[in-house]
Amino acid sequence: MAEAGFTLPVWTAAAARAALQGLLGERLDPQQPLRLDGEGELQPIPIEAAAPLADGSALAMARCDPGEGVLDLTRGLLVWVQARWLSGVGPWLELRAGEGVGVIQASGEACLSTYARQLLEWNLRPLVPAGRRLGLEVFIPEGRRLAERTSNAAFGVVEGLALIGTQARVQRSAAPEQLEVALAELRRRAACADFAGDLVLVIGENGLDLAPRLGLPPQLLLKAGNWLGPLLVAAAAAGVQRLLLFGVQGKLIKLAGGIFHTHHHLADGRAEVLTALAALEGLAGADLERLHGAASVETGLADLDERQPALAERLRTRIAAAIEQRSRAYLLSHGQPEAIAVGAVLFDRSRRVRACGPAGSRLLTELGSPAREAPGGAP
Repeated sequence: MAEAGFTLPVWTAAAARAALQGLLGERLDPQQPLRLDGEGELQPIPIEAAAPLADGSALAMARCDPGEGVLDLTRGLLVWVQARWLSGVGPWLELRAGEGVGVIQASGEACLSTYARQLLEWNLRPLVPAGRRLGLEVFIPEGRRLAERTSNAAFGVVEGLALIGTQARVQRSAAPEQLEVALAELRRRAACADFAGDLVLVIGENGLDLAPRLGLPPQLLLKAGNWLGPLLVAAAAAGVQRLLLFGVQGKLIKLAGGIFHTHHHLADGRAEVLTALAALEGLAGADLERLHGAASVETGLADLDERQPALAERLRTRIAAAIEQRSRAYLLSHGQPEAIAVGAVLFDRSRRVRACGPAGSRLLTELGSPAREAPGGAP
């Protein structure tokens, strides 16, 4: 198995270090030697370009690579960092969010994780001369567009991609081994004597946080990632009788179009599915074209909420019902019994439940009954 590549904070730190070298007038390292954990060996991280600018600042750029076999929206993403010396009294480093970098809506400050800050501390501070102050401005030209595919807005992060990440290496959430982890956990639960045949497949970390707040027992939750088709079939084969699909509307809508691996690198027909179902609800003409041209399912439905709220509500309900119908058809096509109940619950990026299918509404109530003992001692 190929080793995973690096997260966005690592590429940002590499570009920042190269830009700092430009300020210092040093010979540029095309492979920037970074400390990724504060200790240990230096890891060479490639940059694409760097150059001094006429105003005395320096600019450098890195191209993100999440690694072979990893499906990640940062693949090929360009990260630019401009470095300059600052005057006056203040901290040794000030970081500003340029175009495409997410900011915290409440404060306007760049959104970056503790690990991202540590990378800058470990790799830049030793190079900054005593008494000097460094200013960095980060630009991600495609960040604003790509942020539409994330859940940033649910956490109050706007205008672009957040510089978050808790480790150097990319987690392979969309890679085959993530499916194997989920399948192994499913088999473990199904083998327990107290397994009752109930399961909630959750898509994404937001769902794992929201589901218990709605009364769904944590021991029933299984993170599905993007591998919904194989997990559906495996769940039915393992004896699951009541299965709830719980996820953000912009992701689960793919199932309504018969797409059962939901990562956008493999298949993405969301606009087509959304507009087809909207047309069945009566949306037509310029309004239908406007929905099709929306930047994302989320923004399209939000816009429809403002202009035609009743139709938007009906459309969401139709989407949830279509997800349930296509999921049952998928199971039948893979030789699994029709007896399994499959429901769908959709929430938006603000973590509000927006629609349930006919089965989803019932299962949300039934599975949310008083907490039971965890099968096999699961937490």
